[in-house]
Amino acid sequence: MLPQELQLSAEKHLPAALDLLRRLVGINSFTANAAGVEKVARLTADAFEALGFSAELAPCTTPGTGPHLFLKRKGSGGDPVVLATHSDTVFPPEEEQQNDFRWDNRPEEGRIYGPGSIDNKGGTVLIWLLLQALRDCAPEVFENTHWMVAANAAEEITGDDFGVATAQRCGGKARAVLVFEGGPVDGQGWHIVSSRKGRSTWKLSAEGKAAHAGSKHHEGINAIDALARVLPDIAAQTSVAEERTVNVGMISGGTVVNRVPHEALAEWECRAVEPAALQRADDFFASLSGTSTNGARLTAERTGFTSPWPGGVESEALFHLWHEAAAEMGLKAISVPRGGLSDANHLWQLAPTLDGLGPCGGNAHCSERTADGSKLPEYLEPGTLVPKAVMNALALVKMVRG
Repeated sequence: MLPQELQLSAEKHLPAALDLLRRLVGINSFTANAAGVEKVARLTADAFEALGFSAELAPCTTPGTGPHLFLKRKGSGGDPVVLATHSDTVFPPEEEQQNDFRWDNRPEEGRIYGPGSIDNKGGTVLIWLLLQALRDCAPEVFENTHWMVAANAAEEITGDDFGVATAQRCGGKARAVLVFEGGPVDGQGWHIVSSRKGRSTWKLSAEGKAAHAGSKHHEGINAIDALARVLPDIAAQTSVAEERTVNVGMISGGTVVNRVPHEALAEWECRAVEPAALQRADDFFASLSGTSTNGARLTAERTGFTSPWPGGVESEALFHLWHEAAAEMGLKAISVPRGGLSDANHLWQLAPTLDGLGPCGGNAHCSERTADGSKLPEYLEPGTLVPKAVMNALALVKMVRG
């Protein structure tokens, strides 16, 4: 009867969960709006206080950002179950105002629109809802488990600061890492993310020699030409067999057309599922420094790196509990890889990890709406909150009880 009991409990707490979501969405928490991010963190801490969680606001090392939030409930001790979310969004206040992008509940559409509704304030609310259901229906699991809710202040920008801070607070080890980014539902079933690609970002600068393009063309060294010759080799690091992609995203160079360009710059990103596959591409990119076919000097620099989360046997074993829980509810959960980055990339080495445990929604990072419906802003499907909370709670009961 546990699935039914959890269902009734989650339905009972759903109005309060939606009210919490409304208040969170009403706060602008653009990553660079440090005060707004802190306000979201404090509101989240207040909501979890009644569940017995103590709060810590920890500085983020990225300049101009708000604090990370760590909520702890130790229970009987042991390694914590880490429930990860984030407080920030990608929408500056002026963008929200310009597009009149705010809380907009449309029951007739089965959607709630608003900044952060699915990415990731809906995930935060889902954590709250499932813990309420566990407290009501499986009190020994709720009381005896060491819980840590970890909310990143700057998830929307690249950096491992949050991963380091989380690891420090759980002694470098957890019982499980559960990340509450949105989880789609389609004809195949409810998606549970079991791996994510990693990413490296690079820039390649070419230093040539300026000259008059008419009378002294032969004395110049064309920096743009130097880049153009090597860019196909960079793009060719894309490999279907190695599940690796390379995207050359920015190119700049030169000043005017009657001058041989003395400098040029290209930037790209590389993504791969396996760490070794990413490393092989990075080794090639690094080898470009000092090479040239026309006399220009090339310098390659890696500007960012996020480790892949390759999944594996332990994460698949953890997913099996979610698959069983879904089946008991008459649903189907499927294990899927995902190309985008999340906190899972920074936390997976702590413990077996799953992601995509949040509710269903769409159009993340979008704020525009057009009259013809060709553009719609970010939204959450509130009808998925209860079933996803029940699925997560039931799987956690299975994990804790063994």
